[in-house]
Amino acid sequence: MDNGLTKLLEQNIKDQVLRKIILKISANQRISPDDGLVLFESGDIGLLACLANRIKEKLYGDAVFYNRNIHIEPTNLCVFDCKFCSYSRLIRQKNDPDAWEMNEDEIIERILRFPAGSITEVHIVGGVHPKMTLKYFASLINKISAIRPQLHVKAFTAVELEYMCRKAGVSYRDGLKYLKENGLESLPGGGAEIFDETLRREICEDKCTSQQWLEIHETAHSLKIPSNATMLYGHIETFIHRIDHMERLRQLQDRTHGFNAFIPLKFRNRNNQMSAIPETPVMDDLRTYAISRIYLDNFSHIKAYWPMIGKETTRLLLNYGVDDIDGTIDDTTKIYSMAGAEEQHPVMTSAEMISLIRSSGRNPVERDTLYKPLANIGSD
Repeated sequence: MDNGLTKLLEQNIKDQVLRKIILKISANQRISPDDGLVLFESGDIGLLACLANRIKEKLYGDAVFYNRNIHIEPTNLCVFDCKFCSYSRLIRQKNDPDAWEMNEDEIIERILRFPAGSITEVHIVGGVHPKMTLKYFASLINKISAIRPQLHVKAFTAVELEYMCRKAGVSYRDGLKYLKENGLESLPGGGAEIFDETLRREICEDKCTSQQWLEIHETAHSLKIPSNATMLYGHIETFIHRIDHMERLRQLQDRTHGFNAFIPLKFRNRNNQMSAIPETPVMDDLRTYAISRIYLDNFSHIKAYWPMIGKETTRLLLNYGVDDIDGTIDDTTKIYSMAGAEEQHPVMTSAEMISLIRSSGRNPVERDTLYKPLANIGSD
């Protein structure tokens, strides 16, 4: 055990249950759901930071990863009515001034604005639109791969994929295989929200179930399509629900080893049907990210998605077990800006990302989508 942990145990930890959990973590032993709940309820924030950073630094030292990417959001018109969502407009609201529907040419043109080599990843997610079928998206990503063969295509949440496959009358395996053959390389982690079935019925009853989300990602992993995972926190869930969510992900990762990163996503309460719920404070953000790093012992990366959580909180999180802050984005996403996130026009240049990482005493490392380092900038 390192000196920092020894000092914390000597000075602060009188609770024997908590002490046993810390000793388990320091011995690199897996903690249980009950242990995770104790950390949420009783863990001192400084202790959690120490534990999470110890794990992170054992993996990557002072390195913090970022990439050069953009988002394409083909439409925000959607067949689903999630109570927490500020981004989507129902299909019948197509004349709403905040609704949009890009055609294939517009999407291609948006990508061509970025010269070859200036970005390494395109992230494609959006509303679930009946016209945007499995064949439509297969054709789209095929064309993207043809014009930008070096660009990694990360696309489609499990919510979009479930609808596409159901509408096409194909299995998840066949649908994912078809998309992979046309250029799909990995999946984002959106749509997981919170896995507890009772809560899911309250906040997003009509979208894919928890089991379907997990099955789609497990199927993708079996096809060698890696993915990310998310959790929406800070709404009507409790600590028990957060641990349950992470436990289901940890069990799936034990089976497949197909997840690249876990991304806690903070509920933002502007312009949605859950606006009466106050947003959780920054201290809860720090606690949630640190415990994510501790609990998800089989996930290589914990990501702070800066357009959602904000630049300043991202900077803090680099001392709470976070090793990745996503990418440059270039003001190409509206999902969280429409919900009132601090970053209303999310843009960071590579130089700004490097500066943010260095300001926390960390070493910026550019990566590709699959976490292969592209450039170690150094921490001079």
